[in-house]
Amino acid sequence: MDISIFGIAGVAAITVICYLIGQGVKASGLDNKWIPVIVGACGGVLGVAGMFLMADFPAGDVLTAAAVGIVSGLAATGVDQAGKQLFCK
Repeated sequence: MDISIFGIAGVAAITVICYLIGQGVKASGLDNKWIPVIVGACGGVLGVAGMFLMADFPAGDVLTAAAVGIVSGLAATGVDQAGKQLFCK
C-alpha cells in the first residue's frame, strides 16, 4: 500500500497515533503531567518521518515537519481534554 495517497490526512493520522500513545501512557501509571511532553515528542518524530514517507506531506524541511508533528501531537491532548469537558460532569 502506498501511504503517499493520504496527503494532508497524514497530519490527522499523526494526531490519532499520538492520542493512542497518550492513552497508553495514561494506562501505564506514569504521572499525567508528562502526557503532553510525550505526545508532542512522538508527534515531532512522526512528522519528520511523514515528510520522508509521504509525497504530499505539508512540509518541505525537517524543522517545519517537526513543528507540524508537534502541533498534531499536542492537538491529541486538546481532543482528549475537549472530550472530557463536553461529556464528563
